[in-house]
Amino acid sequence: MGTHYTGHVETVVLLSKLNSSNSIEIEFELDDRDLTKSESKATYEEMQQYILENNGLEVSTLYIAQVKRKHGLIERENYNVGDEKAKVPQVPLEKEQAIEDALKNFRMIS
Repeated sequence: MGTHYTGHVETVVLLSKLNSSNSIEIEFELDDRDLTKSESKATYEEMQQYILENNGLEVSTLYIAQVKRKHGLIERENYNVGDEKAKVPQVPLEKEQAIEDALKNFRMIS
């Protein structure tokens, strides 16, 4: 069995009134630099559009996946791997750099 992920998380909380002077108040502010990984995800289409507009290059989703994998960004297992006999083209250096630029722009890597 593979790893399974859920699209949401449910939480149950019991609230009760507590008459106590032993309390702590915490305040924190988030700005656009404090994005979580899930908030900074871009779709393949958004990345392709960004790369085309900024680098004048068309890149395939295969190339984007290869660069994401290089940076540890693959989120789920690919079950359509075939018999692994096919030759898979490797992303050219110019396109790899453009994809890495897009990943940085979308704050998926630093």
